[in-house]
Amino acid sequence: MTRPTIERAFELARSGEAADLPDLRRRLKAEDCRAVDALLAPRAISSHLIAICAAAYRRPVDARAECEPA
Repeated sequence: MTRPTIERAFELARSGEAADLPDLRRRLKAEDCRAVDALLAPRAISSHLIAICAAAYRRPVDARAECEPA
């Protein structure tokens, strides 16, 4: 059984993988979640997701930067 879109949105936001709300929407649509725009439209939901993304986002590490001497 697939997860509801809202539940998956909060899970993805908390994971630190989504940088912001547009990125979160893109990722949900790529996972074939249904009615993403309509379900994330209410201000209470979108504001909460924006805050979670901002707090949890981890910028991807550039592997080349780790290999180069300082």
